[in-house]
Amino acid sequence: MSSDRRGSLYLLPNTLGDAAPEAVIPAGVLDRARSLDYIIAEDPKAARAFLKRITPTRPLQSIRVERLDHNTGARDIQTFLEPLLSGSDAGLLSEAGLPAVADPGASLVRLAHEQNIRVVPLSGPSSLVLALAASGLDGQRFAFHGYLPIAETELVSALKECERQSRRLRQTQIFIETPYRNDRTLAAMLRALAPDTLVCVAADLTLESETVKTRPVAAWRGETPQLKGRPTVFLLLAG
Repeated sequence: MSSDRRGSLYLLPNTLGDAAPEAVIPAGVLDRARSLDYIIAEDPKAARAFLKRITPTRPLQSIRVERLDHNTGARDIQTFLEPLLSGSDAGLLSEAGLPAVADPGASLVRLAHEQNIRVVPLSGPSSLVLALAASGLDGQRFAFHGYLPIAETELVSALKECERQSRRLRQTQIFIETPYRNDRTLAAMLRALAPDTLVCVAADLTLESETVKTRPVAAWRGETPQLKGRPTVFLLLAG
């Protein structure tokens, strides 16, 4: 089969919360999302809720939605691509933000490249990029660590290592946390990091409750932001 008969895999951005899709996603991207009748998503229920919000051009029940999460096996991922090998297009949709970034969709994208399927990234909100841009920290050199360890001792060790790496490389360090552990994580940062290390806390990005603040650790120790339950990105830059 020649590659020009294959479909395209569109990387569809999702909102970062209950923001109106048209407020944070370009109109042309929404039009593309509305036109697709095959979606691969981390959470099919959430995907159908998103599709309902953007008013697809076809009945919602006629849109095929497949689940791709951390439990999806390699054989299933290959199966997801078979319609594209036959000429159909598909959309990859995350629960929030851009797919394949801190997201299990990366495995599908990599396999699409291996099989010469066109991958089309579409513009939309990314909490990591928005937080970095708004932080005032170094946007030339940065590293994303995903989730840090849960156990207190390991968490403190990981934070100190991030700080050492930041100081050595002059590199902004970025990580995220499960929302119900945000307050605990910030408290650990304020205990573990040097007083002059800059810390940015970016919460509820793109939402009306959005807050982004960058302070030295010493200044943060006098503040107690309420972060529980709020999607948050943490950034640090050592002095």
